[in-house]
Amino acid sequence: MRLPERIVCLTEETTEFLYLLGESHRIVGISAYTVRPPHAKTEKPVVSAFIGGSVSKIVALKPDLVLGFSDVQADYAGSLIRANLPVFIFNQRTLTEILEAMLLLGHMVGAGDKASSLVSSWKNALVEARVRAKQRGKRPKVYFEEWDEPMISGIEWVRELIECVGGECIFPDAKGPKAEDRTVTTRDVVDAAPDIIIASWCGKKFDEAALRARPDFDGIPACTNNRIYEMDSGIILQPGPALFIDGIAQLEQIIHPQQAP
Repeated sequence: MRLPERIVCLTEETTEFLYLLGESHRIVGISAYTVRPPHAKTEKPVVSAFIGGSVSKIVALKPDLVLGFSDVQADYAGSLIRANLPVFIFNQRTLTEILEAMLLLGHMVGAGDKASSLVSSWKNALVEARVRAKQRGKRPKVYFEEWDEPMISGIEWVRELIECVGGECIFPDAKGPKAEDRTVTTRDVVDAAPDIIIASWCGKKFDEAALRARPDFDGIPACTNNRIYEMDSGIILQPGPALFIDGIAQLEQIIHPQQAP
């Protein structure tokens, strides 16, 4: 089977994973939002944003595989397909799907064994985090905010990871695949009374003062106890290696600061 030799990555997680696999030589173009690994932007040309980019620039690279993520990139992917490019879109939403997607990518580039080894280590990290969470006992209530206007709670893999490390998500049923499925109101949050608020505004700088100024937020335990945190979206909102390499540890430090390993 001929393996792809010229890959364009429209999102960060595929770039990061190909670097971890030792297959970065196959990458000929990356997303402007790529920050992992940090040297990728010095080595690879930036050819896209998230929902759009220069089709002609990508065509000029003569890729034999273009990798993307989610239904949000559907129109962009369609324009690349109409330009006669081979496009593969992942659409993972859960931790299990993320690990499966990375296994699939490993096999696509002939690095299945290395991919299996990495995925196994991350599965073990999840198991160990769950054990630590069980030993801690108390599960503080957590509100994770992915966007501020409208207020959007965390995507499914974020909810799963918070539960994994010992937090209790205040909106366990707000887990549809689309952002509108996870829209909440200030009253919803106030009524749920989270002990912790974690914000990661999908690439936009978090404004804590604006959050605290929302109606009745001054009475939320997270606000009165100063347990409001920001997480880098490049770690927690990328459905790839960053979640397991850094996300687990950072969430544990936030949720259980006195007991984190």
